[in-house]
Amino acid sequence: QVQLAESGGGLVQAGGSLRLSCAASGTISSINAMGWYRQAPGERRALVAAITKLSNANYEDSVKGRFTISRDNAKNTVYLQMNSLKPEDTAVYYCAAAATPFLNPSGLWVQSWGQGTQVTVSS
Repeated sequence: QVQLAESGGGLVQAGGSLRLSCAASGTISSINAMGWYRQAPGERRALVAAITKLSNANYEDSVKGRFTISRDNAKNTVYLQMNSLKPEDTAVYYCAAAATPFLNPSGLWVQSWGQGTQVTVSS
């Protein structure tokens, strides 16, 4: 099994920045793709950014140019640098890990989820 521990959420004003971290432990060898999903109240959980083991990244359209996902395989950690934050980025952010090379938008391939970290952006 893989356990994911997130940190870095909080309250920030619009235009500000936050950095989320997610450290993996357990059966690390089973991890391939990692990424971040978010869920706002009343909405479905949705993929924000994903990164392969070779650090190929992809992003949801609304965060392109503002968010950057990165990965340190030596530390078993994935990061999400969020700049130019907007109130509509407010959500609970979940770290995810999968044995598959990619993450799908709905999260169907995710094998492990973090506990979630709240990000609130005030206007």
